[in-house]
Amino acid sequence: MHKLGRGPRVKLQQFMSITGASEKAALFALHGSDWNLDGAFDLFYNQPPSRPMTDHRHLEELYTRYKDAFSDMISVDGITLFCEDLKVDPGDIVMLVISWHMKAATMCEFSRQEFIGGLQSLGVDSIDKLKSLLPTLRAELKDDHKFKEIYNFAFTWAKEKVLIAATLVVPS
Repeated sequence: MHKLGRGPRVKLQQFMSITGASEKAALFALHGSDWNLDGAFDLFYNQPPSRPMTDHRHLEELYTRYKDAFSDMISVDGITLFCEDLKVDPGDIVMLVISWHMKAATMCEFSRQEFIGGLQSLGVDSIDKLKSLLPTLRAELKDDHKFKEIYNFAFTWAKEKVLIAATLVVPS
């Protein structure tokens, strides 16, 4: 524990025992409220939840595992392996939610930026951490606001792929 006087140390312990916050989060809230417990509680509970820090090296290793050998993208084969590692079917709705979090521009593809940025935004840097988050991702479909965002994403995402395919098929 940090070198604190008796009063601040007691407040830190009280705050941590009441909120279940880590020492770092408790210190942040207490410092931000000038060691006023009520102010610290307000600060702690009114802040959006922060995502845990991710290890960029682990994210790069994951990306390298799934990326296509001939391009700097994760394509169908990489996504299939990604799904196998997650133990989900590629057609599972949770893959749509993951694609939404990754802000994927194209169906069945993830760029380096989309993949790494999406996992960072989710606060995960390993397959095990992402697997543990799958129930939460599925639950996002029950949130009306997020469902609408995901639906709009999916509609545009699928429509663009169909338009590209139709353009390639239509004779000129």
